[in-house]
Amino acid sequence: MHVVVVGCGRVGSGLAATLVEQGHTVSVIDRKATAFRRLPENFSGDTIVGVGFDRTRLRAAGIERADALAAVTNGDNSNILIARTAREFFHVDRVVARIYDQRRAAIYERLGISTVATVQWAIERVLRRIQPDTDGVEWVDPSARVCLVERVVPVSWAGRPLIELEAEGRSRVVALTRLGVAQLVSPALLAQEGDIVWVAIDGDHIGEFDHHLAAAPTPGGHH
Repeated sequence: MHVVVVGCGRVGSGLAATLVEQGHTVSVIDRKATAFRRLPENFSGDTIVGVGFDRTRLRAAGIERADALAAVTNGDNSNILIARTAREFFHVDRVVARIYDQRRAAIYERLGISTVATVQWAIERVLRRIQPDTDGVEWVDPSARVCLVERVVPVSWAGRPLIELEAEGRSRVVALTRLGVAQLVSPALLAQEGDIVWVAIDGDHIGEFDHHLAAAPTPGGHH
């Protein structure tokens, strides 16, 4: 796989080094030649000095044969312009943009550009550890129909089958983290206090799921 990484900061340099270690070919673009000092001494990829949305620089980086592009500069506007150029002009299938503004991230997800809003992601994860009832969405598909949400299981659900959290056609518990270890969910698995569940859910029914999660189940399993 050939990947173009635009931005050679801590994220870009780490990403590029990891991809090379995995056996992929990588080209890194950055405005400043000094940024490439962050790359390992034995880095075997290409380095190109220039602006990431410059089509000439992108071609020099092998964009026309690229399987993926990651726009991870420190500017939202630049990352979106780079991502859209790769997606719409060069027709790269897998494009990811680092976005600090969560509102923009949601918009571009709907346009089919995967985004990583690092600051907001960290804030949400911390909030969900100290405020288990805080809403949060980890991932949204490009059509904005299916979401992946992370929720802490209330103590009232302890001992109940996790599949009772599901609603047919609207939500499915796909995995959980228990005592720091993640696992897939089987039909017989019972909830324990402190479990963190990952739920695939219809985006229109997140509120309904949260209400179901918050309501204490009766011994018969009904609300």
